[in-house]
Amino acid sequence: MTKTAIPDKLYFKIGEVAKMADVPTHVLRYWESEFPGINPKRANSKQRLYRRQDVELILDIKTLLHEQGYTIAGARKFLESGQKPGQAGAVILPNTKVSETLQTIKQELKELQNLLTSKKEN
Repeated sequence: MTKTAIPDKLYFKIGEVAKMADVPTHVLRYWESEFPGINPKRANSKQRLYRRQDVELILDIKTLLHEQGYTIAGARKFLESGQKPGQAGAVILPNTKVSETLQTIKQELKELQNLLTSKKEN
């Protein structure tokens, strides 16, 4: 997960946020409709003005969708649970457990290969 530096300022225009998140502006507008947490203010000129918390949420959403492979609905549920990307995920097993699990998988694959090979010869 890449950590993007967010400049220290109050508001960001949509183009700035799009550049930070490395997504087109139309994607940000779509995400606004899908994620209620993204709620930019509007300037008198109707320009969207994103706050720092909006930008952080957008970067989290991008991580979930583009790097971790979540769907829009899945990312929405993940964020509603109060978690941050990278916080939850796969259960980390101790090295001995991983080694034992891999050894078991390897053995089962060998047995399957032998079974398929013997059927092919018959």
